[in-house]
Amino acid sequence: MKSSLVSSKNLIRLQSAISRSFLQHSSKPISQTPFFIPIIPTNTINLYNQRYQNLQFQIRSNSTSIMSSSAFKPEQARLPPALPLPSPPLTKFKIGICQLAVTPDKERNIQHARKAIEEAAQKGAQLVVLPEIWNSPYSNDGFPVYAEDIDAGHDASPSTAMLSEVSSRLKITVVGGSIPERCGDKLYNTCCVFGTDGKLKAKHRKIHLFDIDIPGKITFMESKTLTAGETPTIVDTDVGRIGVGICYDIRFQELAMIYASRGAHLLCYPGAFNMTTGPLHWELLQRARAVDNQLYVATCSPARDTGAGYVAWGHSTLVGPVIWRSPSHN
Repeated sequence: MKSSLVSSKNLIRLQSAISRSFLQHSSKPISQTPFFIPIIPTNTINLYNQRYQNLQFQIRSNSTSIMSSSAFKPEQARLPPALPLPSPPLTKFKIGICQLAVTPDKERNIQHARKAIEEAAQKGAQLVVLPEIWNSPYSNDGFPVYAEDIDAGHDASPSTAMLSEVSSRLKITVVGGSIPERCGDKLYNTCCVFGTDGKLKAKHRKIHLFDIDIPGKITFMESKTLTAGETPTIVDTDVGRIGVGICYDIRFQELAMIYASRGAHLLCYPGAFNMTTGPLHWELLQRARAVDNQLYVATCSPARDTGAGYVAWGHSTLVGPVIWRSPSHN
């Protein structure tokens, strides 16, 4: 047989493959299964060869036409075009990360947070970040009791009223950790960002609720009391454009990618990882988000209290795209 698309060796392989396929789909034992090896007619082989030669000619013709065309424009190969990224208003600034001890006394928690913000500002911080759920014990029983109506403000939300007052007085930007928020008949885990004028610039509701059940270690279901937020939050401040997430939001790279594509200069994640997930994922996820998106990542945790019902891992951290450093250890 002449050299062709279906050579003698290929024909033997094809016949063997057909036989194996037939055997695999037969319901009878091999010893009871009649089978045959089909012979491919010569005219069929010739037809394959003719179609193969025609196909080769078409590919060569089309390739020549494409490569010689001047319509190919590499700069238009990526659509939609990249958005122009904003220049940061500051090339260098100091961040204060306030890792706070949380107690059952709400007023005490508010005063403690106020003092920590003031101390950070005195040391030159232009941006201050607070922990997740800093005005309340971290528990499903506590969320409804300590929840505040942020939209109503003033007496209905003493925690955010303090953040507004101190940011305006000290002329700093505050990423206010998170507090339980009551809105109608729903509760949210909500972070408020206040500008240097004391006005609320953004409100992020935790998108990814943390439900965990590791037998013998930890069980916690945020979804028992909290409702998930629905939108990413990115905000322009006096120190730059900030993308905001809360705790378990950091686990999802897609959210950070959205912030990076929208020109964020910094990602802030108030979070309260626990003594099980903290050692495993806390530092790892911060470094991953920083390296993936080539952005700085700031995280702030409540201080570790081994006597609490929910024990936070701590280790509030500032991570850079290349290097990292931890300002605290517990």
